[in-house]
Amino acid sequence: MRVLRTIFRRKLRAFLTIFGITIGVLALVVMGSIAEKLNLLVEGGTEYYADKVIVTGKSGMAGFSTEPLSTDLIDEIEDIDGVARAAGSIMMMLDTDPSSVNMGIPPNINASDFREAGYETFESEVVKGRKLEADDRGVCVVGSDLVDKLDAEVGGTIEVRGKEFEVIGILGKTLTAPDKAVQVPLADAQYLLVADLPAAIRDSVFPDKLITSVAVYLEPGADADEMATIIEHEIDDISAMGPAGFETSVKEPLKIFTQIIYAIAIVSLLVGGLSVINTMTMAVAERTREIGVRKAIGASDGAIMRQFVAESAVMGVIGGLLGLGLGALIAAAGNQAGAASASELFLVTPRLALGSVVFALVLGVLSGLYPAWHAARLDPVTALRYE
Repeated sequence: MRVLRTIFRRKLRAFLTIFGITIGVLALVVMGSIAEKLNLLVEGGTEYYADKVIVTGKSGMAGFSTEPLSTDLIDEIEDIDGVARAAGSIMMMLDTDPSSVNMGIPPNINASDFREAGYETFESEVVKGRKLEADDRGVCVVGSDLVDKLDAEVGGTIEVRGKEFEVIGILGKTLTAPDKAVQVPLADAQYLLVADLPAAIRDSVFPDKLITSVAVYLEPGADADEMATIIEHEIDDISAMGPAGFETSVKEPLKIFTQIIYAIAIVSLLVGGLSVINTMTMAVAERTREIGVRKAIGASDGAIMRQFVAESAVMGVIGGLLGLGLGALIAAAGNQAGAASASELFLVTPRLALGSVVFALVLGVLSGLYPAWHAARLDPVTALRYE
């Protein structure tokens, strides 16, 4: 309490100093929560790619493509040594509006031929209703982030690209790609994919032969990255991606983006640290006689330093907690506003929350070191004469 009373002796100055720290931590929390959300999505992708190869059309990026492929490709891939199973799937954007912008993975339609059963280790849980089955038609399972956007509920219906689907399940939140997916039967997805093709080629394709990617599951001991190279060599006009390809095309660029985000936020926080230095320097000047009295009655240099460092540390913690609270509120409000469009951009994780407050504390301590050292070095006789 004594430290708080001392800090708020000059109330306006103390509030402005703490406000500077608060703004810095606020920037760190808000920008950091965007980075945390994107990193979690990428971690989900890393887990998904860990034990398999994804084959798409030649134009595929990061294992995703809407370029049509033939189901005949599945048999070709399974004839390659080292391949245990190949499963076809379709992925396409849920929104056809080219002006829609999304951070991370956009809302999408997903369908599978169920050949991955018994091989796929990356699974999501249905928390309401049931999963899709191979003979289903005209039904869907909705990812958690799309529930509000599509006004989905089990037993009700939603419209997907002009076609009505009955909702039979809702997926639990994974904080990864399935949260933004509407899972439909493969036959229905093939119908939607054909409708998306240019009119010139629409009538020349067989809908039941269409897929957009193949997940390749490997024999025990096979290396996914080596198999990706072999598959690309054996089959023309396709792109095969394993774990290393995902790291290069997605994870590494995101790491740079994350570093830039945190660097900007930390610069904002360091500016707040300068206000702490200024405040503590002024406090030492104003309390020079007080310091002289304390030293005259036996206070050690260490005790003087601890007093001023404690004051700057407390300002750092108060600013950190306020910034964390405001940042969490902004993140929650942003997610709430984006829920209707499935654009939840922020994720305040425990490590981000704790790290923000700890960083503010450390910054407060470091900012107070020089003023505290200067106070401890004052000559008591000179300090007592100070006017």
